Amino acid sequence: MDQRDLVRRAQRGDQDAFAALTGPVVARLDAAARLILRDSELARDAVQDSMVRAWRDLPGLRDPDRFLPWLHRLTVNACLDVARRRRRRSVEIELTPLDMPAVGDTTADFAERERIDDALRRLEPEFRAVIVLHYFLGMPLQDVAVSLRIPVGTVKSRLHRSLRSMRVTLEESEVDDATAVPGGQLA
Repeated sequence: MDQRDLVRRAQRGDQDAFAALTGPVVARLDAAARLILRDSELARDAVQDSMVRAWRDLPGLRDPDRFLPWLHRLTVNACLDVARRRRRRSVEIELTPLDMPAVGDTTADFAERERIDDALRRLEPEFRAVIVLHYFLGMPLQDVAVSLRIPVGTVKSRLHRSLRSMRVTLEESEVDDATAVPGGQLA
């Protein structure tokens, strides 16, 4: 059965069809939510909220072929809602790729991932969302714009500003690393 048929069945209240639609993407949505929110518990709450909204609002979805971008948008919006409610809370998580098997990291790889995670952590949730949707979920900029309900130009602007900000953070951390001397003293 194709996605279009599953969406139509789910729109009529078929819970099994809804589970077949959402089951394969829940882990990816959760990973994206963790990257946006920086907290695994809040991410689970946001994904759960997006699933409830999806079930409730699915009858209003006009184009069954747009189900996945619509679900991404619901998840990102749920994340941004949580982030607005929890502005003061800051929790760190480790970035781990979903598609790659877990293998032992070398020290340099671990340090590089930490630096990138720190740069991503410093972005506002709206800017992290663009980075996550485009680079982590692999969405084209046009789809990111549709998912976030903002113009493509705004997506490009946020992406540019996010990358520039991350680049500055990474350059600062390189300078900090270069000036550090073994034993914890500064040169």
